Amino acid sequence: MEFPMVLLRLVNLVLYKLLANSCYRAARKVKGYGFHFGYLSSKTPYQPSFPSVTKCDLEGRVSQTLICDIHNVLLRSHSFFPYFMLVAFEGGSIFRALLLLLSSPILWILDYDQKLRVMTFITFCGLKIKNMENTSRAVLPKFYLENLNLHAYEVLASAGSKVVFTNVPRVMVEGFLKEYLSVSDVIGTELSTIGSYFTGLISGPGLLVKHRALKDYFGDKKPDIGIGSSSVHDHLFISLCKEAYVVNNEEGRSNPSSVMPRDKYPKPLIFHDGRLAFLPTPSATLYMFMWLPIGILLAIYRILLGILLPYKCAMTLGVWSGIVLNVEGSIPPRSEKNKGVLYICTHRTLLDPVFLSTSLARPLTAVTYSVSKVSEFIAPIRTVRLTRDRKKDGETMQRLLREGDLVVCPEGTTCREPYLLRFSSLFAEMADEIVPVAMNANVTMFYGTTASGLKCLDPFFFFMNPRPCYNIQILGKVPKEFTCAGGWSSFEVANYIQRLLGDALGFECTTLTRRDKYMMLAGNEGIVKDDKNSRK
Repeated sequence: MEFPMVLLRLVNLVLYKLLANSCYRAARKVKGYGFHFGYLSSKTPYQPSFPSVTKCDLEGRVSQTLICDIHNVLLRSHSFFPYFMLVAFEGGSIFRALLLLLSSPILWILDYDQKLRVMTFITFCGLKIKNMENTSRAVLPKFYLENLNLHAYEVLASAGSKVVFTNVPRVMVEGFLKEYLSVSDVIGTELSTIGSYFTGLISGPGLLVKHRALKDYFGDKKPDIGIGSSSVHDHLFISLCKEAYVVNNEEGRSNPSSVMPRDKYPKPLIFHDGRLAFLPTPSATLYMFMWLPIGILLAIYRILLGILLPYKCAMTLGVWSGIVLNVEGSIPPRSEKNKGVLYICTHRTLLDPVFLSTSLARPLTAVTYSVSKVSEFIAPIRTVRLTRDRKKDGETMQRLLREGDLVVCPEGTTCREPYLLRFSSLFAEMADEIVPVAMNANVTMFYGTTASGLKCLDPFFFFMNPRPCYNIQILGKVPKEFTCAGGWSSFEVANYIQRLLGDALGFECTTLTRRDKYMMLAGNEGIVKDDKNSRK
């Protein structure tokens, strides 16, 4: 009986909400747009009656309670469409994202409440609850942090108790607000579920009405501070507080002073997941889908270049195809016979050893803890898996160094942000001929790494970018007095080289590990199990 009821409610929404009201809503919207032009109307626009959030005194607020919304207040972006698109693409599928994009012309003629209902249904209908939880934890915080309004956040941070009321789905914002902004409670629109899936419909009384929810939550007690947007609905909401402030439109996205600098983030953004490297507004998402067929062909072409052609030809044709490769430093000479050079690289993508080998124009062997069979198959260089047994891995690396040059990424996993994870000290015991290589990758459309997705697609996504960029800085050989041969312990050598590479890139060194990353983003330790073992 549940499915027929869901279907009937959907039909009612489409026929009544969309068709019956669309012409009326469109006429109101077109008429409303005319008031933005002086020669079309002499009507005076509505002036907010509350002071700007920039006028709020931040002193002595520790014992006070603050209420606000995340949409149009804490976030500078005026539309919540990009965050629905992130859930649809990262938590759902590319087909769900395409459907949401195709609905954007219809969304234009709807009012705010109807937009939320339609976007919620397309984004969440049939979506696994687990996928939403993963997206909320690993994907959305990056984009929320990058769009935080600095002025609104400073007022929020000054208060001791914080409660957010929002009519967007609570599951989309609660994790971020509590984890990063230390919000005490989040009251938002609730979604109905069947088993482990969302139905896409709004449960209970419908979309949250903020001023009513505030009265239900606080009763007769008035919150100390309220922050809202300049809309009439928010004025009713914040008028129930002892003090009220507004975030005006000119203090939002268009004002550079409202941008949150990275060094003022409430918590450092070190790990995040997902494939999209841009905020998917309707126009940006449209460009992505238009580029997708070209990007797939271009990725296949670029991968074949590395597999089939010599180094110089592959580099030349790769640069002509749009790859940006910046190489600094020179190839160090070998000082020991029958022993290769050990290159220690920062780890940005799985392609680090490939780009280093191409830039040096010499064959290298790369060791890795876990890599997919597909990545091993298409790799133009030799890759060897390590076992996480320190003794066995040490013997393997010694043997490989006797055979030629070796590339090691001692972080053990990739990191997208300007941080270096803790370096494993095993490499320092293997050789005294150590060459640090500072590597950094930049993309504009797709990330070439993932913690919870299909790792075999990492190279394809990286090469699907219009102009993927790799910066390689080959530092000089580490003096022997700074190696184990000079009396240093392997841990001291690892920490020294980490600092050396961090300084070269301008990155911050951390003590975080591969396990920390995967436990946060994917809920596992990031170990790719061998197929044979998994069958036992």
